[in-house]
Amino acid sequence: MKFSADMLRLYAVTDRRWLNGRTLADAVDSAIRGGVTCVQLREKSLDGGDLLNEAKQVLAVCRKYHVPLIINDDPQIALACGADGVHVGQQDMSPRILRAMLGPEKIVGVSAATVDEAVQAAKDGADYLGCGAVFATGTKTNTRPVDAARLRAVCEASAVPVVAIGGITAENAPVLQGSGIAGIAVVSAIFAQPDPEAAAVQLRTISEEL
Repeated sequence: MKFSADMLRLYAVTDRRWLNGRTLADAVDSAIRGGVTCVQLREKSLDGGDLLNEAKQVLAVCRKYHVPLIINDDPQIALACGADGVHVGQQDMSPRILRAMLGPEKIVGVSAATVDEAVQAAKDGADYLGCGAVFATGTKTNTRPVDAARLRAVCEASAVPVVAIGGITAENAPVLQGSGIAGIAVVSAIFAQPDPEAAAVQLRTISEEL
């Protein structure tokens, strides 16, 4: 699937801790029906065959709606299931090496919290950047805070689109207006909600105004 910045408008990152009896595929289906434009499979509690099986099921849902599936940190799983790309952090595989593994058609995302990281990631072949944490978040404990000024500076310096991530909710997302981001990435704001579809509808409307 060819990358475009429009894919980043409402970027959902999975977390099975909040499924409440649903399958991850069902939760993703609901989220996409509500307006999610990209899905990242990030399931730290799974590996090997379990992660691959989950990836295949989520990919089938994404294909149904023509929404890209990005795998967090694991190019082998992405290649094995046929996902659209991989997202890596600063402490993970170099995007240059990742690009060589995946080839020119796959999507490469990189986390970047500073201007220097953003510039280097784009030079190394990233298609987009994830910048955060823009708000306090309980999803990840090792995030580096990114204030409004730095987010704006990263967007201005980056040669590729930037998606904001970290503690984003329907209530605080409007604060990001005018920062230069291409979209917002959320986890609990969709998957921890009783109705992921309704939550996504609201977030998609807000994201279109940023």
